[in-house]
Amino acid sequence: MTPAILSNRDARRIFLDRHHLSETPQGPASGSELLSLIKSLGFVQLDSINTVARAHDLILFSRRPRYRPKALKTLYERDGTLFEHWTHDAAVIPLAFYPNWHLRRQRDAERLKARWQHDRRAGFEAQFQTILDQIREYGPVSSSDVGKGEARGSGGWWDWHPSKTALEYLWRSGALCVVGREGFQKRYDLTERVLEARLRDSSQAPDVEQTINWCCDQALARLGFATHGELAAFWAHITPAEARDWCEAEKRAGRLEQIMITGADGRMKISYARPGIDEDPAIEVAPTNRLRVLSPFDPALRDRKRAERLFGFNYRVEMFVPAPQRTFGYYVFPILQGDRLIARVDMKAFRDADTLRVKALWPEPKVRWSNAKQRAFEAELGRLTHLAGVNELAFDDGWLRDPA
Repeated sequence: MTPAILSNRDARRIFLDRHHLSETPQGPASGSELLSLIKSLGFVQLDSINTVARAHDLILFSRRPRYRPKALKTLYERDGTLFEHWTHDAAVIPLAFYPNWHLRRQRDAERLKARWQHDRRAGFEAQFQTILDQIREYGPVSSSDVGKGEARGSGGWWDWHPSKTALEYLWRSGALCVVGREGFQKRYDLTERVLEARLRDSSQAPDVEQTINWCCDQALARLGFATHGELAAFWAHITPAEARDWCEAEKRAGRLEQIMITGADGRMKISYARPGIDEDPAIEVAPTNRLRVLSPFDPALRDRKRAERLFGFNYRVEMFVPAPQRTFGYYVFPILQGDRLIARVDMKAFRDADTLRVKALWPEPKVRWSNAKQRAFEAELGRLTHLAGVNELAFDDGWLRDPA
C-alpha cells in the first residue's frame, strides 16, 4: 500500500497545533490551567541563561502572555505538582508522570556510575551515605552545603567536587528529589520525605514494555508524526531500537501507519502516525498570525533537524562558540509568525538600564521585513518587557540585517 502524503503546510499545522503554537496566545497562566498546559507539552526544559528571560519562562509566556515566573515556582515548590528530572535535558515534569521515570532512574543508575567513574573526580560513591545521613538529620541541601573541605574545581560546569557528583547521582537514580531552586541552584531532599508511598513503590511502576509503550504513544501524541528515532528522543528514556520495535508492532496491529511528510524543500521523509492523520482537524485551521518570540529551547525547536526539515529553518545555539566564530550571536531567539519561522533576533535585557535592547535581527530568506511585521514585532517586544522586568525598548544602530 502506498503511504499517504502530507503536504508541508499540513505537516506544519499539525506540528504547531500539538505544541500550542497555532492558537492565539492567551488565557489563564497559573494554577491548574498552567499545569494543564505543561501536561499537554509533556515537560518544560529548564535553563539558567537569562539574557531576556529563562527558557522555561519564555516557553510558557509564548503560549500564555499572562504568565509570570512565580506561577511555575508555585506549582513546583509549593504545590508539588511538578518534579524535576531529565528528558533530553533538565526539565520540570508533571508529577503524574513520575512512575514513568522508573526505567530512566534505573538506567541512569547504571549508566552514570560507569561513566562518572571515568570523567568525574574520584570518591563520589564514598559520599552517598554521608549525604543521605546529612539530609535526613538537617533537611534539604544544595551543593554548597555538602562536601565541606573538598577542593572546588575551576575546570568548567562539570568539574564537580565529589559530594556534588554524589548529590546528582542520588537524584538521577531516585534516592533524592530536587524540591526547588534558590537562584538557579538545586535543593535536594530525600525522596521518601517528598513523595507519597504509591509514587515511590517500584513494584507498582511500569515495566520495560509498559514504559516503552507510554514513551512512544505519548511522544507521538505530542509530535503528530515521527520517525522511531524522534519518538525515542522525545523523552530520551528508551533506545531507538526499542522505539523501532514498538512502531513495527503497532503497525502490524493496525494502530500505526507510515506516511510521507513533505519537507520545506519538497523532499519527502517517511514517518509514523496514527491512522487518519491526513484528516486531522488541525489541517483546516490556519495558525494565528500573531508574531511571537520563541525560546531557543522551545519544544518545537528542541529537535533542530526536524525544525529544519519542516520549516527550512537552520538554527544552532552559539553560546559555546567563540565570539569571533559566531554566525549570529550568543543567544539568538527565533521568531514565529503563522506557520513560518520568519527571523531570528539577538537581544538582551539590560536591567540596570531598564531597557530591552535589540542588537540585530536577521529575516529569513524570502521574508520581507515590512512595516506590518515591524509593528507586530514591536508589539511582541512590548509584551516581553513585562517578562524581562524592564520598561523601555531600544534598537541599536544597524539592527536590521540582511537575510540570514
